[in-house]
Amino acid sequence: MRPSKIAVKVLEGEEPIFYDPIYHGRTLKIFGMDDYPVRFMKYLVAEYRRIGYSPIVFDTTGTVEGEFDTIIEVRDGENLGLDPIKLYKAGYFDPYTAVTIVQTLYGLDRSLTDRLYVDVLLGKVSSVPEAVKRGEKYSEVILESYTPLDEAFYTGDVPELKGSVLVDLGETHSITLVGIAFLTLAAVFEKRRETFVGLTDGAVLSYTTAGSAALPLLTRPLRRRVTAISSQYAVDSLLNVSGPVLLLYHDPDVQSLVYESSGVPPGPTRKFITKSSGAYILRSPETIDVFHGELPEGVS
Repeated sequence: MRPSKIAVKVLEGEEPIFYDPIYHGRTLKIFGMDDYPVRFMKYLVAEYRRIGYSPIVFDTTGTVEGEFDTIIEVRDGENLGLDPIKLYKAGYFDPYTAVTIVQTLYGLDRSLTDRLYVDVLLGKVSSVPEAVKRGEKYSEVILESYTPLDEAFYTGDVPELKGSVLVDLGETHSITLVGIAFLTLAAVFEKRRETFVGLTDGAVLSYTTAGSAALPLLTRPLRRRVTAISSQYAVDSLLNVSGPVLLLYHDPDVQSLVYESSGVPPGPTRKFITKSSGAYILRSPETIDVFHGELPEGVS
C-alpha cells in the first residue's frame, strides 16, 4: 500500500516502515527507555514540519528544542495568564468550555457549575481569581484546593497562542500545575488543524484528573491533525489510547507488557528490542501485525 502524503518513516529495513495516520490511526504511541522517546519525538517534529504541519509540543522533560512561534515556560509561582475564563474572553474557546475546565480542576458539582456559568456570561466573573473572591458557594469549593501557585498561574496577560507552540513543563515541580496547564491548553488547541501534537512524557501529563481529561481532547481522531505520545512508562491510560505502537529499547518486562497489551501472541513476533531498533505494532479487527527494523538516521 502506498503511503499517504502525511506518512513518516518510523523504521528502516529491506523496505522502510511508515506510520500513516490516514490508514493506521491519528495517534502514535511511543514507549522506550531513557531518552529514546524524546529523541524520536524530536525526529517526528522535524518530519511533520517538513510536511507542512505546525507542531504543538507539551514537554515535561525540558529537552525538546527548536524554532517555535511561541514558547510557554511553566514555572512554579510565575505569572502566565493561562486562566480559562480569560482565554474565553480572548476568543480561544467558548464560555461553556472555560467553566467546564474550572469544574474539572476544582470538583464543582452541576448546580455550582451552572451558577458560575451564569456569572461568567453576565460578566460578573472575568477570571478564576475573581470567582474565588465572589463569596459564592462555588468560591468555597474552589478554595478547598486553590493554592498561591494556582493564583500566580492565572495572573497576567493571556499569551498569544498562534502558530507552532512549545509548552515547556520541565522546570515545574507541581504535578497539579502540569495538569492545569495541559487541560487548559489542550482545550485551546483541541480543534487546531494542519497540526502535529507531541506529548512528552505522556504518562506524566495524564497523571492527574485534569491531565486525564485533557488526553482525549488531543487524541480523538481529527482530520489534518496527528498526535504522538511518547513515554518511558507503559501505563494503562496510554496503552488504552487507540492507535499503533512504536516500541523502542526498554526493560524486558515493559517490552513484554506492551506486546501483551497490543494483543501480540507469544512467538517470533515478540522480538526483544535493542538500542538501535524498534517494533511497530499495528492492530485491526482482523489481524495484529508487528514490523521490526532499525531506527531512522538521526534517532539512533
